[in-house]
This record gives sequence, C-alpha cells and structure tokens, in this order.
Amino acid sequence: MSVSALVCLAPGSEELEAVTAIDLLVRAGIQVTTASVAGDGNLQIRCSRGVRLLADVALVDVADEDYDVIVLPGGLKGAECFRDSPLLVEKVRHINVTGKLVAAICAAPALVLEYHDLFPVGNMTGFPGLKDKISATKWMEKRVMFDPRVNLLTSQGPGTAIEFALKIIDLLVGKEKAAEVAAQLVLYPGIYNYQD
Repeated sequence: MSVSALVCLAPGSEELEAVTAIDLLVRAGIQVTTASVAGDGNLQIRCSRGVRLLADVALVDVADEDYDVIVLPGGLKGAECFRDSPLLVEKVRHINVTGKLVAAICAAPALVLEYHDLFPVGNMTGFPGLKDKISATKWMEKRVMFDPRVNLLTSQGPGTAIEFALKIIDLLVGKEKAAEVAAQLVLYPGIYNYQD
C-alpha cells in the first residue's frame, strides 16, 4: 500500500520548511504531491525568501483526492494565504475528520489551525513569536508536538523542519524508516534520530 502526502504551497511559504518536508518524505518512499494554494492558481510559487518552487498541481485539482497527510509549511504570508483559502481550510477539515494526519509548522498552526478553531482540543506548538495567537490551554513548549487524540503534528520553525519531517515519516511508515532517512542526514548531536 502506498503512502501519500499533500504538501501545500502558497506565495510567501517558508521554503526551508516546505523543501525539507518534500525531500525527506520522498526519501522515505512517500508519494508527495505539491499543491499551489495561490489565489490566481499559479503553480510557480515565490516563497518567503524569494526562492521559486514549482507546484505539481493547483489545490482545486486534487481537493477530492485522498492523502495520508496534509503538510502546511509556515511563512507568515504563506500561512495567511492558507488561512484565507476556504478550499484549503475545508481540505484540512476533511483530512482530520477522516482520521488522517494534519501536519503544520511555524506560522501555520496559529494562523490556520487555531484561527479557524480546527482543533478545539488539540495540543500544539508553533512559531514562538505567534504563541499569543494559540490558546494557552493548547500551547506546548516543544520543538515538535504530536497529539495522538486528534492526529495533529505541529512544529516551531525552520530549525525544527528536519525533526518535523522525520516525525511525519515515523507516524506514516514507522520508526525504522525514519531512522533510515535520519542516518543519511548527518544530524547534529542531540536531535532525535530514531536510532535505538
């Protein structure tokens, strides 16, 4: 059975977070589709630092497809674009209701998930500078936070992107595959690498 991921991209998305997730999920053998949430449907996305990424499809073209995870990179402008897209919000809601994994990093937990109250009881983390936009009863001071009650994975920012992506791999295809991918990366000491 193949495992699939939908990585959403928007103008202003944080490129390091997006590319890290895409790269590591592909290394793990996960079928990755990148979807543009740009209001004009443009597949070429100019990210937060000016890097241009080319999405595979527009979100509207795959909105009815099933995925095992939806990944929302951060970046302030990108997260605002996600927030303002009824189609993206509905896709996140659908993924969650069907028991699949929702993974959001940096600005996305506060500006998308919390803004739309998509996880009323889900604990989460996010970019520390946006902590005030997440309910104090939900905020967790962790680099990566997984809440198994609602199948929600969140993370803090570019510096946690590798840990975030490895946790997605762990959750979707297992610890052994996460360890295999981690072994290729020459991780810095102290990062959890899924090795025993």
